[in-house]
Amino acid sequence: MSDIIGITMGDPAGVGPEISVKAVAEMSADDRARTRIYGNRETLEKARTALGVDLDLDLDGVVVDLPIEGGPLPWGKLDPRGGDAAFRFIEKAVRDSEAGEFGCIVTAPINKEALNLAGHHYDGHTGMLRSLTKSAAAYMLLASEKLKVIHVSTHVSLQEAIRRATTERVLATIKAGNDHLKRTGYERPRIAVAGINPHCGENGLFGTEDDDQIAPAVAAARAEGIDAYGPISADTVFHRAYSGGFDLVVAQYHDQGHIPIKLVAFDTAVNVSVDLTIDRTSVDHGTAFDIAGKGIANHGNMLSAIAYARKLVAGGASKGGQA
Repeated sequence: MSDIIGITMGDPAGVGPEISVKAVAEMSADDRARTRIYGNRETLEKARTALGVDLDLDLDGVVVDLPIEGGPLPWGKLDPRGGDAAFRFIEKAVRDSEAGEFGCIVTAPINKEALNLAGHHYDGHTGMLRSLTKSAAAYMLLASEKLKVIHVSTHVSLQEAIRRATTERVLATIKAGNDHLKRTGYERPRIAVAGINPHCGENGLFGTEDDDQIAPAVAAARAEGIDAYGPISADTVFHRAYSGGFDLVVAQYHDQGHIPIKLVAFDTAVNVSVDLTIDRTSVDHGTAFDIAGKGIANHGNMLSAIAYARKLVAGGASKGGQA
């Protein structure tokens, strides 16, 4: 398996080009030789100038250069051409990853509105990557030093999220999280499963989903030898995990998992796609059009995503096949 990582530049009008350039500029020569940026060279050069950093983008293999219609585009402007370019950077990186040219994709932020205006109708990176790779499933895991969360559902309405919290789906999420943590060095991950209703429904007083749908999934996971617990009331489970009681929390919906992670690790949490046929990590922030091109975007989250990608590459083949 290749130890090279591929960084996709993200929306060319956002901060993706800057944080990509800055991260690569700070790498050792050895790490830089094991890195590719999938993007547009002219845009990356414009970002390098805005940052005032010393990075030779002409080095062989550093940039996989793809064109942008009318590019380079203005900073900070919503543009379907940017959405289309972001899609093509990702599509090319996926195909090269599937061909074994590198081991993990690290994605800079895309703009969902620009993506959809360009005719690419996805709810975000995870859905797009699942479609491009024809993966049977994909789960969003947010990883920080003291708290890790995997989601049963993400970019859907709360009503739809409750509908999706079936026993089968919750069990599949538990298993995906368990496999991922084992791969990254946990011998027997301790997994807490959050309840979906206040106080896990209080014995049916506030709903029966926890008793009828979530508890059976936890029981099934334990029957398979997984160290799973729950459902546990969501108003305490994240604190318990953050304090060291659990290695991973299964969140039932987007905000249930995102709010605690962004409270305790806003600048450092890494977004990881679990159960794809390829490996992918990402920054956990948006395109920040308001500061794009000013040379002030914080690239710390990109460094964290790259470090996690290196860990995955070192960890060997993923469950889906190639890592």
